[in-house]
Amino acid sequence: MKNVLTKKNITFVITTFKSRSTIFDCLDSLNPECKKIIIENSNDENLMLEIKKKYQNLNYKIMPNNYGYGKANNFGIYMSDTDYIFILNPDAKFEKNSFDKFINTLTNKDFCIAAPIDFNEIKKIDFKENNLIDVDTVKGFAMLLKKSSFENFFDENFFLYLEEIDLCLRVKKNKGNIFLVNAPVNHLGGASHGDRSDIEMEKSRNWHWMWSKFYFNKKHYGYFFAIYKTLPNFINSIFKYIYYKFLNKKDEKEISRMRVLGLLNSYLLKKSFYRPYL
Repeated sequence: MKNVLTKKNITFVITTFKSRSTIFDCLDSLNPECKKIIIENSNDENLMLEIKKKYQNLNYKIMPNNYGYGKANNFGIYMSDTDYIFILNPDAKFEKNSFDKFINTLTNKDFCIAAPIDFNEIKKIDFKENNLIDVDTVKGFAMLLKKSSFENFFDENFFLYLEEIDLCLRVKKNKGNIFLVNAPVNHLGGASHGDRSDIEMEKSRNWHWMWSKFYFNKKHYGYFFAIYKTLPNFINSIFKYIYYKFLNKKDEKEISRMRVLGLLNSYLLKKSFYRPYL
């Protein structure tokens, strides 16, 4: 029956970028009955061949360029043939029996998006006896989407950051349900690629965080509200740039410069174009 939530009616979509150090633990934690689609954004063909040999029920696509998180996820969604899509980061893995609990809790529930709880935040949330609460947003590292609830999925103008918040906000505007489920997933955070300390990646993160923050607020609340929300970041980043330049701290200065440039380009309504040179 269409739209029945079962393991065989779920496809995991995993977008990877330099994720060799985490992707195998992630895949090992997934139920073998579920389909998996990996969208590889860093052109690592050898990694994809290794994964294809080791795991069953899996498909993958190597992207010719790094198109960002939202666009890559959309590509995987459109490749899928199941009624439910589970967006999962490669640095996340399910705890033992957690996926079964997740599915069982959602059986016969009406939702557009549902997400498992981050293992590190279990003690912060009071689920009472239901193992499920209605929320406004969930984190994008692990989220289940009911495909029939959407005309459009991720906004591809976002390269990185806030694309899942944008998706949740659109669901809520349409009176859809978003659930957080007391079924833990272990998320390393910031480890979806191998070079966590690489300055180019840090520059990219800061550029895109600022660009996305302005774009998100402009999209939902208007240009001048977005200016109001981000102008303190803009001014603060300029002062930090001057400060770190005076102290001759090159890396910190460059990161501050990226924050200024990310906002400046967003203010000028330019597309999100900055890419890490890795």
